[in-house]
Amino acid sequence: MSTSSPEAVKKLLENMQTDLRSLSMECKKKFPPVKEAAESGIVKIKTIAVRNTGILAALKENSLEVVQPFLMGCGTKEPKITQLCLAAIQRLMSHEVVSEAAAGNIINMLWQLMENGLEELKLLQTVLVLLTTNTVVHDEVLSKAIVLCFRLHFTKDNITNNTAAATVRQVVTVVFERMVAEDERFKGIVEQPPPVQGNTNRRSVSTLRPSAKDAYMLFQDLCQLVNADAPYWLVGMTEMTRTFGLELLESVLNDFPGVFLEHQEFSFLLKERVCPLVIKLFSPNIKFRQGSGTSPAPVEKPYFPICMRLLRVVSVLIKHFYSLLVTECEIFLSLLVKFLDGEKPQWLRAVAVESVHRLCVQPHLLRSFCQSYDMKPHSTKVFRDIVNALGSFIQSLFIVPNTGNSTAVGAPAGGSGSGSQGAALGGPGAGGVGGNLSTQAAFEYRGTWIPLMTVSVQGSAKATYLEMLDKVEPPSIPEGYAMSVAFSALLDLVRGITSMIERELAVEEEAAAEFRATHPDDEWQAQPGAHLVWEEMVSACWCGLLAALSLLLDASTDETATENILKAELTMASLCGRLGLVTPRDAFITAICKASLPPHYALTVLSSNAASLSGKAYSIQGQSVQIISPSSESHQQVVAVGQPLSSQPQGTVVLTAKNIQCMRTLLNLAHCHGAVLGTSWQLVLATLQHLVWILGLKPGMGGALKPGRAVEGPSTVLTTAVMTDLPVISNILSRLFESSQYLDDVSLHHLINALCSLSLEAMEMAYGNNKEPSLFAVAKLLETGLVNMDRIEILWRPLTGHLLEVCQHPNSRMREWGAEALTALIKASLAYKHDPPLAQNQRLQLLLLNPLKELSNVLHADIRQKQLESVLQILQSQGDGLGPGWPLVLGVIGAIRNDQGESLIRTAFQCLQLVVTDFLPTMPCGCLQVVVDVAGSFGLQNQELNISLTSIGLLWNISDYFFQRGEAIIQELEREEEVLEKQAQEKGETLNRPFHPAPPFDCLWLCLYAKLGELCVDPRPAVRKSAGQTLFSTIAAHGTLLQQPTWHIVVWKVLFQLLACVRTSSTTADKEKIESGGGNILIHHSRDTAEKQWAETWVLTLAGVARIFNTRRYLLQQLGDFFEAWEVLLNHIQSAALSKNNEVSLAALKSFQEILQIVTPVRDSGDAFAVIGVPPVLIDPLSASGPGRPLVRSDSLVERLTRYNGAELQAPPPGEESALEDSALWWSAWNTWYRTGTDSTRPPSGPGEKFSFIPSQPFLTALIQIFPALYQHIKANFSMEDLRKLGVILHGAVSVPISSDASPFILPSYTEAVLTSLQEAVLTALDVLQKAICVGPENLQVMYPAIFEQLLLFVEFSCKPPQYGRMETKHVANAKYNQAEWVALNYVPFAERSLEVVVDLYHKTACHKAVINEKVLQNVIKTLRMPLGLKYACPSESTWKLAVSSLLKVLSTGLPVARQHVSSGKFDTMWPELANAFQDFLFTKSTPPDNLSIQEFQKNEAVDVEVVQLISTEILPFANFIPKDFVGQIMAMLNRGSIHSQSPSFTEAEIDVRMREEFSKVCFETLLQFSFSNKVSTPQEGYISRMALSVLLKRSQDVLRRYVEDERLSGRCPLPRQQVTEIIFVLKAISTLMDSLKKTQPENVDGNTWAQVIALYPTLVECITCSSPEVSSALKEALGPFKDFMQPPVSRVQNGES
Repeated sequence: MSTSSPEAVKKLLENMQTDLRSLSMECKKKFPPVKEAAESGIVKIKTIAVRNTGILAALKENSLEVVQPFLMGCGTKEPKITQLCLAAIQRLMSHEVVSEAAAGNIINMLWQLMENGLEELKLLQTVLVLLTTNTVVHDEVLSKAIVLCFRLHFTKDNITNNTAAATVRQVVTVVFERMVAEDERFKGIVEQPPPVQGNTNRRSVSTLRPSAKDAYMLFQDLCQLVNADAPYWLVGMTEMTRTFGLELLESVLNDFPGVFLEHQEFSFLLKERVCPLVIKLFSPNIKFRQGSGTSPAPVEKPYFPICMRLLRVVSVLIKHFYSLLVTECEIFLSLLVKFLDGEKPQWLRAVAVESVHRLCVQPHLLRSFCQSYDMKPHSTKVFRDIVNALGSFIQSLFIVPNTGNSTAVGAPAGGSGSGSQGAALGGPGAGGVGGNLSTQAAFEYRGTWIPLMTVSVQGSAKATYLEMLDKVEPPSIPEGYAMSVAFSALLDLVRGITSMIERELAVEEEAAAEFRATHPDDEWQAQPGAHLVWEEMVSACWCGLLAALSLLLDASTDETATENILKAELTMASLCGRLGLVTPRDAFITAICKASLPPHYALTVLSSNAASLSGKAYSIQGQSVQIISPSSESHQQVVAVGQPLSSQPQGTVVLTAKNIQCMRTLLNLAHCHGAVLGTSWQLVLATLQHLVWILGLKPGMGGALKPGRAVEGPSTVLTTAVMTDLPVISNILSRLFESSQYLDDVSLHHLINALCSLSLEAMEMAYGNNKEPSLFAVAKLLETGLVNMDRIEILWRPLTGHLLEVCQHPNSRMREWGAEALTALIKASLAYKHDPPLAQNQRLQLLLLNPLKELSNVLHADIRQKQLESVLQILQSQGDGLGPGWPLVLGVIGAIRNDQGESLIRTAFQCLQLVVTDFLPTMPCGCLQVVVDVAGSFGLQNQELNISLTSIGLLWNISDYFFQRGEAIIQELEREEEVLEKQAQEKGETLNRPFHPAPPFDCLWLCLYAKLGELCVDPRPAVRKSAGQTLFSTIAAHGTLLQQPTWHIVVWKVLFQLLACVRTSSTTADKEKIESGGGNILIHHSRDTAEKQWAETWVLTLAGVARIFNTRRYLLQQLGDFFEAWEVLLNHIQSAALSKNNEVSLAALKSFQEILQIVTPVRDSGDAFAVIGVPPVLIDPLSASGPGRPLVRSDSLVERLTRYNGAELQAPPPGEESALEDSALWWSAWNTWYRTGTDSTRPPSGPGEKFSFIPSQPFLTALIQIFPALYQHIKANFSMEDLRKLGVILHGAVSVPISSDASPFILPSYTEAVLTSLQEAVLTALDVLQKAICVGPENLQVMYPAIFEQLLLFVEFSCKPPQYGRMETKHVANAKYNQAEWVALNYVPFAERSLEVVVDLYHKTACHKAVINEKVLQNVIKTLRMPLGLKYACPSESTWKLAVSSLLKVLSTGLPVARQHVSSGKFDTMWPELANAFQDFLFTKSTPPDNLSIQEFQKNEAVDVEVVQLISTEILPFANFIPKDFVGQIMAMLNRGSIHSQSPSFTEAEIDVRMREEFSKVCFETLLQFSFSNKVSTPQEGYISRMALSVLLKRSQDVLRRYVEDERLSGRCPLPRQQVTEIIFVLKAISTLMDSLKKTQPENVDGNTWAQVIALYPTLVECITCSSPEVSSALKEALGPFKDFMQPPVSRVQNGES
């Protein structure tokens, strides 16, 4: 209930009246004045109550009177009355109805009571109520009240003292609180600043408001009192203690800092009074040295209560008024640092450490120190000194033996050492003091064991000894307390500084981010001041901190403590990193790294770093702080034993639990603060690498490290404790690198660089030995790359550049991992969904693929294998999206060399196959050429024949693809071409592309052809064959797509170049026999030398080129230099035809045939498409070719096709030029043919030329067979000279012998009369000629004689085979097949066929002028004379028979002609020839063979008879047109024939047949017939007949007579058979003659003849006596006709006349 509410007021009034009544009652007897006053007071109160509405205000106004009765009551000094009055006064005060005057009276009254020592506690209570309920007490009154309290503090009564002390404190507080309240009230009012007086050291308080003035006076007097000076304001003080004064000062300073900061007067007091006071009071402590016996006076000894309170005051001063008291604080802080000195008493050091701890939990304060001192020139480095002092303090605790007044339980150093070690290792028997202590957290260093206590919660400095305000004697400090406080102070210092700076950094970063968001274009400028401070703070403290922390870390035996130390080092390292302070950052990291590794572990990175640090010793006021290196004998639990990672084997190293703990901190550091590590990644990663190695972790998939079984052998020993940790560590390790994705780009680069240099070290180490290398760095590079795919571009180059180096390392394990990492990265990066996608970011894609290409430069096969496998995987997974990356990928596939081994080439080839089968449509057309090159390079490799062959198949597939997708490819290529041209123009270069200026699509084809061309001259025959077939098929199938000018390149650069290469290779090929084709493959004898294999290639190539010339002739003819091309081609054909290889030469002729037998292509466009293999779908009716039709599409495939085909299909225009050009071509061909023929049929010159090459029959046949086709084109201008040339070749060809081993295949068995195909061909050639002449113009007919001449030459072969040079040839029947001999052919059939041709031809041409003029008939007869004369001596019987029949046929045609032209004399020479021919044949010198059968003989006789009949029908009847000599010769012949001359060798039995009786008879008859011929026109001729007849008769007479004589002489002996035969014949002749004479007209018979006939009669009669029955029968027949002479003649005269 409020004191001003009506109820409260009413209650107050009632209470007051009650009090006054009580007072009146009490004083009634003893103190009447008091009673009266009380009663008047009652009245007064009632009056006030009735009169005033504001009762309280009225009471206050009248408070002097109201209070008076009670004051008087107190004056009675009666306890009961006094108590009652004090209570009533308190009630008034609490209702605030006491005025200032009344208050003064009350205080005075209280003072009297105090002096009288009455109701002391009640007094204090009253003063308190008076001062706390209102503010009416001021100035002297107030000071009097305060003095009153002080006075009561120093009474004999303890309770009073303590109550008074509390009251004083409260009153002092109240005074200051009033001032604060007063300031609040006047806050808004602007005061006139007081005029500044010249003297600033004024003590004037005139400017202060009332409450402020009170406070000022009070504080000033407190200082006076502590300084043992008289107070100015607190008049009446009798005594005072320093401790109480200091406590009051501390509380004011601590509770009301604002007062001192806001009011100059108060600040002045601080500077002028408080500080000097403190410094003065400190002096004994400063001067004191512990243990120095020369301390001058006992007063000088430090006094714990004052010292401790001074430190508290100092703490407050520093905390609140640092900004006012910069210089003073510097002194205080320096003192504080001095108190930590080892020579000071232990309690002093403890209290000082507590004070320092208090500072350490106030980072902002520390920052101020740094700004005010450390950063000022010429100023003490206070902040640094504090930290260093802490550090040396901690060191001193380890080093200085504890000589303080410590009563704490301590253990002897050695005992604690061994004990704790025993316990740590879990030895159950580790007893002793140490054993009990070992569970306690402690530090142990070089035998000094210091326990660790929990002194305060982190972040708050809860002091123990600074709070001992009741102790007068210095307390005893337990062992380890100082260490524990110092340790906490260190940790708090680190925590405070780092969290403060990091908070501020965070704020700044936020601001920066905001600024960037709002001003994206401007640069953010940070306030440099803040950074400088942070950097200075860190720079100042890091050495001291590091020294202390490293020492503590080394000494720590407690996991939690270790954890805290590590955390401190880690936060410091991180902070240094963030501030960019490299040296301190590296130093902290080095410390953690060293702690992670076994003691004295040789790791160069760390030792070099530490050396630079340990060189710096930091001097702290004469003391040096050395950075202590870890001691080796720290008693830690061993958890792992492993191999050190070094090039030299060093035995094993030991890892302790603490090492592992440090390692985890290291991981944590890298994980959470990777962004600030920068170059220290090197340290961190090097250390991790070594730890990983010692623990035996090996990299697995994706680079994660897994516990591997130690490969090194048994040296790696892991306890179960660490085994369970390993997966965790390995996991953290992986996460560490995964977290690299959160690093910024620069940090990431640092990480990558560090990993690369680590890896370089590992590579160095792995050189020259086969030890397992450390793969940590490579594995982690891979892991880092994989998690940073989103910004792979920035780290790609360093990453892959390094991995490429690793791939070239000689150590296979290292190399393998390098490749694994690199390929995994490439695959992952390509598979990653980049933004923008790779397809739209060509540069990135090329960047990613580039290392894949670089791998091609590595010579190690395992790396290439890996590379190619990954290419295969990339193709399978990302093949569709490679886009601009294709050239690179193809480059990799194509980077094969012959020294690489089969498996590599096979893998690469699989990639290529995949590309060709699946990816041609997805790649840019510009890459197609690369595909062709790559496929070609696989064809050319010589490791694996099958691959070469398959790659040729791929080229065929590629060409098919070009063909099918032609249109699309053309468009895309032309687009690309435009771009390239533009670029080239900009650079001012010409476009550098193979086969430029052909259009790009054609260039593609040309590249394909060129590649196939290269393969066509591969050393391996199978490859050549396959490539050749493919090349020509491709050109044939798809050549139509090429534009016309491109054909020029195809012909000259591809085809002819190829032909030239093949020719050269063939002619220089080795003739050595190849034993076998590798393994057990047998080689056919036709391919068993390189030369023969090359021959096959030559054949293929030539045939292919010829076929192209044939099929594309019209297209090629429009090229302009077709004639030159034609010449070159013919030259190639000629050189092939003349090569010394039958296969090649024959094939050359086939090609020759092919280019000559050009069939004019069909004119129908539709068919043409079918011919060239264009699918009918493509043929658009609109654009099908027709000269007059407009072309609809601009340059479509179809239109191109029709354009080419049009060119090809429309026969060349009939104009003069083309005809001329054509004939030039054909004459060129004729010349080639002639040269080839001449060279190939020219016989070898000398007999010694054994090995000279003799062309084969098929070759010659083919050669000759070419002529007819060729002739068709040149017949118009074919001259006699040409014919002569032809004759030479035909003759030569027929003369060539056959090698004996080939003869069975070419020759028929000798008995068969068959022509060889060569002979057929020769005849055909002549046949073609004669037919052409036949239908040709007149002027051609002059060639007939030449043809006859040629044929007649051949006819002679029947009897006189031709010689081939001077070569010895055997007759075919005698040849031995197994010897290399040459066999002459059986020319008979050929000669005979030639003869038949002659007959036929003569039959047709006998009347031609040339034939007559050139005496062809004579030549024919002359030629036939030989076989006719030889007759039975001819090589073949058929010959002379044919000769005869031919002669007969020829004569039947020719004689009439000869008779017609007898006058011209052109046949004069023919008649003697003919006569001789008859003579030679009818009366041959050769004898018939012995085995001739009778039937055969008779047939032969019939032939003779035919000849005679021809004479009788064709010659003799026309005797008057025939030269006389000739007729004479004929008659003589007939005469000779009619009288049979026998051959003496005939046997008896055959005589009758062999006498050619029939022949004789015919001769005789003919003679007779012409003797009595009535057709005789001239007496001359008649004379011949008669002469002949008389000769005949005379001869008969002689024979008969001789016979009769012989018969008579022989007696009983029979005459020889031939004589008998002769006589029989003569008898028959006589009978014949008789018959003839009968038949003849009597007038035609000469009388003389009759006389001769009759004269025979007697002789005949004489013969009757002969013994031979045959003769008898013949005689009978001869005598019979004579009966006709038995009649007398009718008229002699008539007869005589006739």
